[in-house]
Amino acid sequence: MDRYVRVTNTTRGTTVADRARVASSARDRMVGLLRTPEVLPGEGLLIERSPSIHMFFMRYPIDAVFTDRERRVTRTVSRLRPWRIVAWARGARDCLELRAGALDDSGTVAGDQLALEETV
Repeated sequence: MDRYVRVTNTTRGTTVADRARVASSARDRMVGLLRTPEVLPGEGLLIERSPSIHMFFMRYPIDAVFTDRERRVTRTVSRLRPWRIVAWARGARDCLELRAGALDDSGTVAGDQLALEETV
């Protein structure tokens, strides 16, 4: 059964994702957003144990937020286009993939603190 979280930026007092699906299994991490036609506003995918991502076979750009174990943002990538790679985000443990433009909307930058809240 899928697990979902609400992601807030406690540094800025903004919402990063109202509902992000958590990808924790090897299969879910590998498939990622490939099975989705688009990321809707407020949605996202939190890929656990993923300090790098690729955009092979993706059909649309995304924003990516890399965080360490304490959910501090180590790196952000805005409007990452299909067929690109983020080979390694130094110090990152997880990656939150969002609709392109979500980083601008939430004001999230490296150094910000994120918080997760389980949701349905």
